[in-house]
Amino acid sequence: MASYSVNEAGVARARELIDKRQYVLDSDWGDSQPNADAQNAYLEKHSWDEYSAWHLGLTEGANDETKARYAFVYGDFRRIHRSGLIACVYRAAEWRHKDVELAAHDLLQHLDDVSG
Repeated sequence: MASYSVNEAGVARARELIDKRQYVLDSDWGDSQPNADAQNAYLEKHSWDEYSAWHLGLTEGANDETKARYAFVYGDFRRIHRSGLIACVYRAAEWRHKDVELAAHDLLQHLDDVSG
């Protein structure tokens, strides 16, 4: 099983999006989560640093500037999705990636506080 560390740039970007009210509170994450085509289209116009900032986890041992390096996507490359954060909390908890789970949980609580 892969191990992950918290992507501090991703956490900071998520917090920034929440504070700027760039979020979706009600969505079906299965429909909203970026698929491979959406990821490739984003990477054609943006840097790897920008791509990385949409993920809460970094895969230990994976090379930078590869999709395998970045895990736990939380938004649609435009806005953060509450359902995306819930998915991150769930997946990280399921596989016992505690640091990522706690980071996603903290962001979810911040989103709920800000959105009222």
